[in-house]
Amino acid sequence: MSTSTTNERALAAAPAVHTRAIVVDGHCDTPYRLIRHNLHLGEHDPEAQLDLKSLRESGITASFFASYVPPSYAGRGAARFAYRLIELIHDEVRRNQDVLRFCNDSAGIRQAKTDGKIAIMIGVEGGHAIEDSLSILRDFYALGARYLTLTHVNTNNWCDSSGDPGRHNGLTDFGRDVVRTMNDLGMIVDISHVSDAAYYAVLETTRVPVVATHSSCRALCRHPRNMTDAMLRDLAKNGGICMINFFSAFLNDRVAEVIINSQKRVKSESAGGPEEMPNDSTDWDVYLEWFNTLGCPQATLDDAADHVFHAAEVAGIDHVGIGSDFDGVPALPNDLQTASGLPLLTARLLERGMSEGDVEKVLGGNFLRVFGEIEAGRRA
Repeated sequence: MSTSTTNERALAAAPAVHTRAIVVDGHCDTPYRLIRHNLHLGEHDPEAQLDLKSLRESGITASFFASYVPPSYAGRGAARFAYRLIELIHDEVRRNQDVLRFCNDSAGIRQAKTDGKIAIMIGVEGGHAIEDSLSILRDFYALGARYLTLTHVNTNNWCDSSGDPGRHNGLTDFGRDVVRTMNDLGMIVDISHVSDAAYYAVLETTRVPVVATHSSCRALCRHPRNMTDAMLRDLAKNGGICMINFFSAFLNDRVAEVIINSQKRVKSESAGGPEEMPNDSTDWDVYLEWFNTLGCPQATLDDAADHVFHAAEVAGIDHVGIGSDFDGVPALPNDLQTASGLPLLTARLLERGMSEGDVEKVLGGNFLRVFGEIEAGRRA
């Protein structure tokens, strides 16, 4: 059989594969866009990478909506901002009950698929959101949050970030208590954004699998947010999963190089020293304006597929998922510029030779298995 015939059959099968799969997106920043623009999910926004329409077209079964707390709130009302976004997420589900259903466990994801609903889940992004309080962490869980991203681009009081100088050799003793408490709750420990040292400290501490809800592969793109091959192999030993991020700067080395080389500019001699360029810890509109001046090349759908295949080769097919970062990044690959493009990734994976069963694992089956193991480890 010719390669072209094989590709044609794969493409013909793609819609059915995508439709029957349970598709889980590990990270979506749409709530932060909604609160910035004072909009609801069903309202038009030219900046939207995911809205109600594209969510329906995406084939997503379950999406983790992030309660993202910008680092500027650290020590300045971080928990209050997280609570505000958690309430916004619940409100959007209530407003769209014909389409959406709030979900807080793996069984709920499966039931949503059976019932033809889209499950919305909550992840809190930025460990500074708990304000160094295990009580606040437990309260977030009680309100439906099912993961905490231990850091963002900022090193907090107990966990080092990949985007900031380390202060704790990874994790403090309190940081280890956070991980243990999350294990006891059945809450996913999200290691996206953490430093390499923090990653290994987490692996030493956790008694259940961990998840990188939105990270890609450093072997293909040298951004420090990405996971090295050694980290991927150790994640597999832990039983966890790496969910590939679609940000062009995490997929394509040429994009990452432009951004990294542009992160600092020299101040005037009187000011002295380097000045940090805007990033996504600052005002988003300032960051977006800055990013758009860089003239970065555009990542491609194949770049995204490359990371899926690489993670599968290194960690094993059972340890790969997708974590889009929709509405949390300024540039997505061509054909993946909104959530409605997600079926095209399924088609490309099939076209490039991944089996239907393995594609279904990547789209959500792997996450469901890992989440179930984390739930089974609950002690609280």
